[in-house]
Amino acid sequence: MKYNLDTINQVASNTINAASEYRCWLFYGNLGAGKTTLIKSICKELGVDENHLSSPTFSIINEYASHSGIIYHADFYRIKNETELFDIGMDEYLSSGNYCFIEWPDRLGSLLPDKYFRVTISETGPFTRTIEYQKHG
Repeated sequence: MKYNLDTINQVASNTINAASEYRCWLFYGNLGAGKTTLIKSICKELGVDENHLSSPTFSIINEYASHSGIIYHADFYRIKNETELFDIGMDEYLSSGNYCFIEWPDRLGSLLPDKYFRVTISETGPFTRTIEYQKHG
């Protein structure tokens, strides 16, 4: 599905519907592809106050309250190894039953859950993206 910033809220809503009961979402895409932007839109659709949304690039994991419960938004771009993920308790976040939206999930290693929703964002132009998703497990 192709989209731009004008249609991102509808894409976020469609993605939530497509994921159904999946709580762990893995976001793939190049640097600057729009992973964080889409996650922010998804969080807004789930009832997070947009004034509380920010990129977790430096904090690694942000926690948001929503009408759907707690949402964890993780950005593993700066993670160097799996040990760092154990040190921050990522295994507990993943087993919490709450939404976990993870950017740069290739860093998960053995923590990759059996059941997850994969979202892939590709740049198709300076202001357009294509989104694809798959259910695993």
